[in-house]
Amino acid sequence: MNFALTEEQRMVRDAVRDFAAEVVAPRAAEIDQTGAFPMEEFRRAGALGFAGVGVSEEHGGAGMDALTYAIVIEEVSKACANMGVILSVNNSLVCDPIEKFGDAAQMKEFLEPLARGQKLGCFALTEPEAGSDAANQKTRAVRDGEGYRLTGEKIFIACGGAADVALVFAATDPGKKRRGISAFLVDTASPGFDRSHHQVKLGVNASGTVEIFLNDVAVPAKNRLGEEGDGFKIAMATLDGGRIGIAAQAVGIAQSAFEAAVRYAGQRKVFGRPIGEFQALRFYIADMATDLDAARLLTWRAAVAKDETRASGGRYTEEAAIAKLFAAEMAQRVTTKALQIHGGYGYTKEFPVERNFRDARITEIYEGTSEIQRVVISREIFAR
Repeated sequence: MNFALTEEQRMVRDAVRDFAAEVVAPRAAEIDQTGAFPMEEFRRAGALGFAGVGVSEEHGGAGMDALTYAIVIEEVSKACANMGVILSVNNSLVCDPIEKFGDAAQMKEFLEPLARGQKLGCFALTEPEAGSDAANQKTRAVRDGEGYRLTGEKIFIACGGAADVALVFAATDPGKKRRGISAFLVDTASPGFDRSHHQVKLGVNASGTVEIFLNDVAVPAKNRLGEEGDGFKIAMATLDGGRIGIAAQAVGIAQSAFEAAVRYAGQRKVFGRPIGEFQALRFYIADMATDLDAARLLTWRAAVAKDETRASGGRYTEEAAIAKLFAAEMAQRVTTKALQIHGGYGYTKEFPVERNFRDARITEIYEGTSEIQRVVISREIFAR
């Protein structure tokens, strides 16, 4: 695999760095504290093509590859983890499955405005009793004439508080278990579609995470994504791509903490010397740099694997799970070391490593916990 970036990829990286520095970073601390959803920043990202990086130009996207997408998410997450996950959700959990499994009408009605950032999407799979056990869906979709009626509850739905479109998974035939789950594109303005108040969390506090309540929501049959019973397959295929986005987010968070630690170690003096001259801290920095490089390369490998399987319809499940697992746990190690290097200042909100430390924690949980990634990886190994 050749990981040398093309001229176009370098240009995109530079453009997203400028966008992150000028638009995203100035409000990062503020929205972390207030929980205010950064809709204006999302719209501006959409205008630059970052809301639908991998979506074809024909359907309103930027038409770029998965490696470019990973670069975009890393650079945005370095400035603000909230914006990183918002863009990751819209790109990989909503746009990607619509383009892969949708029909022409769905692409026109839903995909095009989502890819342009004119609308925002969310991915409504998780339920109170269906987190890691995603097949245990309690939400029901009952056929009603020319459509369906959806009833149930979804929890921990990132972007759900501000989303215009929800990709909702519901059981159309509960007796068939995972083969009885279907997927629906739901207009969040529909009667009976209700959302809880914003859920305050440890980190990524401005990601619009809410509970969703579906109270006999009418959804036309034309808004079903794929065939009845395809929902679990769609969800699992979608999460493969989503895990690349979260791996990239973890790398961006860790990169921010790493750079802050290096700066601080060069400035802070004890015993008349910068702390960066002490071997103990230099070893910390060396370990952090090694971890970061390894996580980035695994993330890029997974992105390239996604591109290579695009035409063949093959799988990149193992590569995505490995990248997500390593990058998430790496972010924990790197942000912990960065906070330690800052000493007491690192524990205050005066320095950004405190936010990096909190934001990194969720990457081990959402879109498949680290434990689930290990299940997926080992399953793929023994299936060879």
